Amino acid sequence: MGTEAVDDVDPIGDEELYERLKTYEGRPTAAPGIGKDPVNEPMIRHWCEAMGDTNPAYTGPDGIAPPTMLQAWTMGGLSGYAERSGAYDELSALLDSVGCTSIVATDCEQEYLRPLRPGDRITFDSVIESVSPRKTTKLGAGHFITTRMDIRVDGEPVGTHRFRVLKYAPPKAGSASRRQNESHPSRRPSPVINRDNAGFWDGVEEHRLLIQRCADCAELRFPWLPGCGGCGSPRWEAVEASGGGTVYSYVVMHHPPFPAFDPPYAVGLIELAEGVRMVGNVVGVPCDEVRIGMRVRLDFIKADEAQELPVFRPLVDAATAAGVV
Repeated sequence: MGTEAVDDVDPIGDEELYERLKTYEGRPTAAPGIGKDPVNEPMIRHWCEAMGDTNPAYTGPDGIAPPTMLQAWTMGGLSGYAERSGAYDELSALLDSVGCTSIVATDCEQEYLRPLRPGDRITFDSVIESVSPRKTTKLGAGHFITTRMDIRVDGEPVGTHRFRVLKYAPPKAGSASRRQNESHPSRRPSPVINRDNAGFWDGVEEHRLLIQRCADCAELRFPWLPGCGGCGSPRWEAVEASGGGTVYSYVVMHHPPFPAFDPPYAVGLIELAEGVRMVGNVVGVPCDEVRIGMRVRLDFIKADEAQELPVFRPLVDAATAAGVV
């Protein structure tokens, strides 16, 4: 994304607007809260059943909560929380006033500092951590807003949750940016690359499909994670997968249409020969001929000038592959 000027934003000057936006950084989005329920075994069980996670670390008298449940313990349910700061609403209204009336969630990040256990009662507070300078995107020009929630137990930090949105002005009909978007193919959204998965994307650049193997129990895993789901070890090594696999499940995407994607297309959950599963497009065959059990092989496509992506192609023609179901 760049920061070049466009012709469809801002009656206020960029510098003046950004100075006003920066004043919201550090302001709370809500009053400090207390989780409505303590960390508890029934919610952990429901979560694990929904996710299909059978890790024994989450069961029994010494069980812990799955780290990815971090935000769940802060949620207010249908009744919500009584006190809400006006800072975020004011920030949103200011951006609305300069034409940034649309919003899209872009990504979130979580950091885990210690496990949560049944009986823990969490407290949390949330602030507007940062507002970016104006950015030009394929959706339109606008500002990224990052909020940060800090979560504690008995005053001890246990985790952090960051959530980022883009508040933007969609190009106006007849504007130069709208005409440019219509005359040039849209670029595919780039994957979020962080310290936990950077090795995987390094492998993709070399046309290698890398998965992780625990250095203690040798369990293979994908997607990339900072620790082993089997034994909890943080030690691991990268190994190259053969690239062969079968379609374990799939969906055919028809709606909604989105720039850079041309529906209908098939997205498969691929069971690799090594036993782990990954999500990827199934290409090289009409999407209505993809079948569960179809044998596929790894390939790489150049999505645009900036990124390559792993995809899967049938090993044989669709009619033969369908016969293995």
